[in-house]
Amino acid sequence: MKKVMALGLIAVTAIALTGCTDSDASTPSPQTSGDLRKIRVAALPITETAALWGGIKAGIFAERGLQVEVLPAQGGAQAIPALMNGDIDFAIGQPFGPFRADLQNLGVVIIGNYASSYADGDDINAVVASAKSGVTRPADLAGKRVAVNSLGAAGDVTIMAAVEKDGGDPTRIKFVEVAFPDAPAQLAAGNIDAAWVPEPFVTQLKGRGDTFVVAPYQSVVPGLATLTTITTTARMDKDAKLVGDFSAAMKKTLQWAQDPANTPAVRQAIKDNLQLPPPVAESVKLPAFGWDVDRASLQKLAELAQKYRVLDQQPDLDRLIRQQ
Repeated sequence: MKKVMALGLIAVTAIALTGCTDSDASTPSPQTSGDLRKIRVAALPITETAALWGGIKAGIFAERGLQVEVLPAQGGAQAIPALMNGDIDFAIGQPFGPFRADLQNLGVVIIGNYASSYADGDDINAVVASAKSGVTRPADLAGKRVAVNSLGAAGDVTIMAAVEKDGGDPTRIKFVEVAFPDAPAQLAAGNIDAAWVPEPFVTQLKGRGDTFVVAPYQSVVPGLATLTTITTTARMDKDAKLVGDFSAAMKKTLQWAQDPANTPAVRQAIKDNLQLPPPVAESVKLPAFGWDVDRASLQKLAELAQKYRVLDQQPDLDRLIRQQ
C-alpha cells in the first residue's frame, strides 16, 4: 500500500506571514488598542474560519487583552514550522500536523478543538467529481486522480477508508495535492477527476453540475474533529497567561459562533473575508463549533492512518492533548 511520506516540518515555513486576512479592529472594549497584546494565529482560508473572524470583530479577544492577526495556511502541518520558530503563536488546522509533530517529539500540543463534522445529514466537506470522470460512488475513485489540500492527512485517510468500505481498492487512488481554492479550476480543466473540498466549494461545485460522491468523514468517523487549535509546550511554559487568555477567548468565540442568534454575524464574516457571492455565503453549511476535544474521534483517525500506512505509529494522545 502506498505510503505518504511525512512532511519536513522544520525545513520550510509554508504560510505567508505577511498575508494578514483579518485583525482585531473590533468593537470597543474596556481596553484601548495600545493596551492589547498582538498575537498571530494561522488558519485555513475557508468558511470554518468565520467563527474566528467573527469573534475578533465581536471584540471577544479584545476582552482578554488580545489583538489577533489571522494568517492564511494551507493545512495544519504547514503551520508547524512557524509555530516552532515563534513566527506565530497559535494555529488552527487538521489534526495530522500535531499528530506528526508529536511523533517527532517537537513539543506541539492540541489545546482545544475548533470544529467538527456532523454525524448525519449534510456534512461540511465532501468528495466531488467532474461529470466526465464517470465517478458516482466511492469505489469508483480507485484508479482516479483525487485532490486533497494536504497529502497524508484526514482527507486522504478517510477517503481510502470510504473507498474500501464501498468495495473499492484504496491503494489505487492517485492522490494529488491541490489547495482548496484551486480545486474547482483543476477539476474543470480535467487535471483531476475528483476533489475533496470543504464549504464553500462543495456548494459551488454541486451548483455547476459536478457530482457529489461521498462525505468521507461521515462514512467512517461520524462527528470527526476536523480542526483543532494548537500551540507549543514552550509557549505554554513561557507564557501560561497568554495561552489561558487565548483559550478562554477561543472557547467563548466558538460558543458565540454556535449560537443560532449569531449566525448572521458568522455569515457576514464569510462575506467579508472570502469574497463569496452573497447567495453562497448565505447557504454554505457551517460546522459544529466547539472547544472540547473529542479524543475518541482523534484516536479512530490515528488508527486509520496507521492502517493505511500514512503514519508509522500512533501519536501519544496523553502527551499531545492538553485541553485548556
